[in-house]
Amino acid sequence: MLQIGIYGYGNLGQAAARAVQAQPDMTPAAVFTRRPPSQVSSPFPVFAARELPAWAGRLDVVLLCVGSVTDAPRLAPEIAGRFHLVDAYDVHSGMRAHFARVNAAARAGNRTALICAGWDPGLFSLFRLLGRAFLPRGGECTFWGPGVSQGHSQAVRQLPGVLDARVYTLPDPEALAQARRGEAYPLSPEKAHRRLCFVLAKPDAPRETIARTIAGMEGYFAGTPTQVRFLSPEAFAAHREKLHHGGSVLRSQAGQRMELKLTLSSNPAFTGAVLAACARAAAAAARRGQFGALSLLDVPPRDLLPPDTDVFPFL
Repeated sequence: MLQIGIYGYGNLGQAAARAVQAQPDMTPAAVFTRRPPSQVSSPFPVFAARELPAWAGRLDVVLLCVGSVTDAPRLAPEIAGRFHLVDAYDVHSGMRAHFARVNAAARAGNRTALICAGWDPGLFSLFRLLGRAFLPRGGECTFWGPGVSQGHSQAVRQLPGVLDARVYTLPDPEALAQARRGEAYPLSPEKAHRRLCFVLAKPDAPRETIARTIAGMEGYFAGTPTQVRFLSPEAFAAHREKLHHGGSVLRSQAGQRMELKLTLSSNPAFTGAVLAACARAAAAAARRGQFGALSLLDVPPRDLLPPDTDVFPFL
């Protein structure tokens, strides 16, 4: 049984722990939280985040379940120097820098780090690769939503004066229809979507400043039509539990069209399931001595399955 550590125990961390528990060849050995462990309710052993280094040699893989804006860039290289790691970093514009930082740390520690391993980047990355391989002269577009973006919501929650936030990503219906007809390529993500932000702010927070800061956040909102609405606690409660999401990747060439579509009732549940499967792949890469940072594009698909799985039903 692979012994898996879960670092961060919010929506994603809890979902990842459940996904690990559902796998036949791994178990959630420990949860590491930045909150006081006594305040965390979990069926799994809970420890303070600062105790993670003491678990060196006792965990096969650590799943990093934190936000991508400020937490993952700092924590992923730190952890990857001591543990095999999987993260779900999702800032597309920051991928190269994140890869370089984690790669340097993992190589120095002879560790394997499978990074950017959610559904986009991650599953959608694989589909984009297949599309470009099979339809090399085609046009491509990725659509997200309609649904709640965890990464964007977390980015807004970290702003001064913000108590909570839910960010909805909404694809432009006409842009999606054009892409399905094989038209309007290339279409930038900024032109194909809009963002709707519901914000619960502190009573004395500068709302205009918060709205301007959100609209200008590089890698998240800058360049995309964005609407910010400040809600009362009572009105915001209607959005707090909404975690649905999804999206599509489309590629067309000379009348041939490929499309992968996801419809998710729970964004963190699916992302956690991807992280769990990637823990197995990271452990397999580590056994081969494949140290440094990897993406799902570098992983043999067979490594995502339990070792004794019969592959012929997939063929």
